[in-house]
Amino acid sequence: MMESGIPLCSTCGEQLGLSPKGEVFVACHECNYPICRDCVEYEIKEGRNACIRCGNPYSDDDRGVAVVGVEASENHTTVTAHEAGIHARNVSTVSTVDSEYMDDSGNPIWKNRVESWKDKKNKKKQTAKKEKKETAIPPEQQMEEKTETADAAQPLSRVVPLPKSQLSPYRTIIIVRLIILAFFFHYRVTNPVDSAVGMWLTSVICEIWFAFSWVLDQFPKWTPINRETYIDRLSARFEREGEPSELAAVDFFVSTVDPLKEPPLITGNTVLSILAVDYPVDKVSCYVSDDGAAMLTFEALVETAEFARKWVPFCKKFSIEPRAPEFYFSQKIDYLKDKIQPSFVKERRAMKRDYEEYKVRMNALVAKAQKTPEEGWTMADGTPWPGNNTRDHPGMIQVFLGNTGAQDIEGNELPRLVYVSREKRPGYQHHKKAGAENALIRVSAVLTNAPFILNLDCDHYVNNSKAIREAMCFLMDPQVGRDVCYVQFPQRFDGIDKSDRYANRNTVFFDVNMKGLDGIQGPVYVGTGCVFNRQALYGYSPSTVPTLPKTSSSCSWCGSCCCCCPKKKPAKEKDLLEIYRDAKREELDAAIFNLREIDNYDEHERSLLISQMSFEKTFGLSSVFIESTLMENGGVPESANSSTLIKEAIHVISCGYEEKTAWGKEIGWIYGSVTEDILTGFKMHCRGWRSIYCMPLRPAFKGSAPINLSDRLHQVLRWALGSVEIFLSRHCPLWYGFKGGRLKWLQRLAYINTIVYPFTSLPLVAYCLLPAICLLTGKFIIPTLSNLASVLFLGLFLSIIVTSVLELRWSGVSIEALWRNEQFWVIGGVSAHLFAVFQGFLKMLAGVDTNFTVTAKAADDTEFGELYIIKWTTVLIPPTTILIVNLVGVVAGFSDAINSGYEAWGPLFGKVFFSFWVILHLYPFLKGLMGRQNRTPTIVVLWSVLLASVFSLVWVKIDPFVNSNDASTVAQGCIAIDC
Repeated sequence: MMESGIPLCSTCGEQLGLSPKGEVFVACHECNYPICRDCVEYEIKEGRNACIRCGNPYSDDDRGVAVVGVEASENHTTVTAHEAGIHARNVSTVSTVDSEYMDDSGNPIWKNRVESWKDKKNKKKQTAKKEKKETAIPPEQQMEEKTETADAAQPLSRVVPLPKSQLSPYRTIIIVRLIILAFFFHYRVTNPVDSAVGMWLTSVICEIWFAFSWVLDQFPKWTPINRETYIDRLSARFEREGEPSELAAVDFFVSTVDPLKEPPLITGNTVLSILAVDYPVDKVSCYVSDDGAAMLTFEALVETAEFARKWVPFCKKFSIEPRAPEFYFSQKIDYLKDKIQPSFVKERRAMKRDYEEYKVRMNALVAKAQKTPEEGWTMADGTPWPGNNTRDHPGMIQVFLGNTGAQDIEGNELPRLVYVSREKRPGYQHHKKAGAENALIRVSAVLTNAPFILNLDCDHYVNNSKAIREAMCFLMDPQVGRDVCYVQFPQRFDGIDKSDRYANRNTVFFDVNMKGLDGIQGPVYVGTGCVFNRQALYGYSPSTVPTLPKTSSSCSWCGSCCCCCPKKKPAKEKDLLEIYRDAKREELDAAIFNLREIDNYDEHERSLLISQMSFEKTFGLSSVFIESTLMENGGVPESANSSTLIKEAIHVISCGYEEKTAWGKEIGWIYGSVTEDILTGFKMHCRGWRSIYCMPLRPAFKGSAPINLSDRLHQVLRWALGSVEIFLSRHCPLWYGFKGGRLKWLQRLAYINTIVYPFTSLPLVAYCLLPAICLLTGKFIIPTLSNLASVLFLGLFLSIIVTSVLELRWSGVSIEALWRNEQFWVIGGVSAHLFAVFQGFLKMLAGVDTNFTVTAKAADDTEFGELYIIKWTTVLIPPTTILIVNLVGVVAGFSDAINSGYEAWGPLFGKVFFSFWVILHLYPFLKGLMGRQNRTPTIVVLWSVLLASVFSLVWVKIDPFVNSNDASTVAQGCIAIDC
């Protein structure tokens, strides 16, 4: 707030001014969002005739002045950084202004400098406007430009809501199911089973938790949507014929650790698919992070860069899909379809031969790397490999393609390919994948500084060469992309059998849950196949949301005053308080944003200003990197020296660079969990960003899934452990991020679901054991059913079925995929999730950390051969025990019914039904234990029948359910008739 008491504009930092009535200017009377008259008029001229906070349209009365000659058009033009002028983005609360940098009046000491710079800039704008008026444009040329602008300014994407015929019944059945659940639990609680109180109470507690889990999972799917993109309009707007491409640059991140578990051939295919992507080559840079400092990875990239000189022009010449050679040559389709060039067959054969030679060289490197020499690895020039000690080595960067002058065989430029291995020293915490990704952020910011970042796992290749254009339809749209932090693509996988026994495809999650989240605040970040806005990773808030300052009343635990929020005040008074409280913060935001355009300051003054704003405390001690964070549209200064940039890039990946900074706490990939993806996306959504889910018809990326049961369970264990870690941290969605109300409630429910689902394993294990206990003891968890109870049970089962059917209808998911998902929910719940809960508490309470091995990325030569390999681990023990106990219980139940007579068959039906429910859900696990593909081995069937028969006979002979009195009576009867 200025000395005069007039609030400041949240967009440009100037005073709001007064209305014609002499009152403080208010643009929108609905939300009182602080924005000045000039900024309102600018928004309307750009076609945005609505409040950027609440969305209500402006009126003449709201603006306090009539705007003449301005019409709100549906066709909006692109807003560039120069056109936006001093409309600044907001900065996250991690950057604070210390009191020592303020003068007596409470203003920053550098404020006068910024004000004088603004005056100079305004004079330049006025001069430019006069020059434009003097140069008249011919009418014919104006008509042509208007036509081109009208074609190019159409929306780049649109939301496709679900038809009411699908969505209305879906919502109705959700409400009906909720009502039925309320009556069901009323019946269960008011009708205890006196003969089995312990089992009844356990079952009721389990059922209440299952209902709670269902609410968390179901209601975030309340408003599912689909989206359409228009790539042709993107090209018309940013790739005009005869002009340089204006598409935004993209930095690709590929992370790898151990080349013996993540084969270099797979990583090489991922890199090749990136280099051959359908995007301007000068806008693409590929950074490969070798967190294991393996010479094998380095040499594999050398071979990959050489082969790319042939592969990239071949792909672009013949529009090859996919552009990963291993998967292109292995697909079983007619490769001549849609090919019209006669030379294609000849060049394809030659390229396939070149690729086979490339594979031989890669395999030779892998074979050579199997045994490490005693003296360590040496490079081609005879010098020792710097990464011989993987835990103690310097940072390494090597640029293979791009500005090195390497061109393809046709003389065309290639995208940049950079090898990065961050420094590692004993005694430093390196934070695994999250730390490696943050190192790539800094390296890429120094070398290329693209405004957008796409991260991929080493086994996820680009399956759709136009995938980046799909993402740009959202991120480069001036209306849609203003508050989008990332565009998430679904994960699709190769190498999975048709039945998808272990639900590796996660179809229900990617085609149902993520579509639902897209209708709220956006999908969660799932670790790969995601295009980020670099500014969002830096911890900035979106320009459409005002930044709230960090106050002394913030909780040290949650940082958001969730437990000590003040009482609500009247709306107008509260809004005014927020305006006054945010005023000084807005001044700082505007100054930070505009520093990059201050040309009259020398380097000493610029570094002084940056220091005053505590940027070094946030981003680290690198002036080059800090300057890059201020460039919203990215890019590297033309005067930058490449050797100097490389030295600076080495500096920003040193071990101690992140110490006493906000890296991993508020900016970049967030530390504190092995599932850093969920945590990183959650922090962005809490700042007010939203994300977008993009599902092109041709899958954008494809990867290799862990294919056998053991690897799949260990993968699920890692995810569940990360969720438990978040639950036990200060970032738990139950209490974090309430200040400001930027996280929508349904979105919060979705995040709560992502961190509490592992705890469902405890009631699930108990519920899966209850049927067997009922069969073995002759008791049951449900009393004799009345007519009302029968209706409730029937209604509950029908509502479950109808909900699933309606989900299948609007999502397009198959029944088999839904059933596989349901089965693996039980398998993972009673095994991996259970271990994750105990390991999570051990880690937090006792400090016992669990080291996970990297999931293998390649299978054996036999198709689906690895699917049927069982690697025995402790994770397999709980589901195996549950299976055996239920099988024994079924045998015992039938034996008791045969022994007791026909009146025992009625109660047996309910018990056996629940037991079979457990066995059917665990059937893929049972089949996995057998280890065969299409049929159960005959010897297993014979032994199973034999053991079941013997057990039944022994059970009938022992007859444990007959009490001692009955047994004595029977014995006396036998004696009386001399038996």
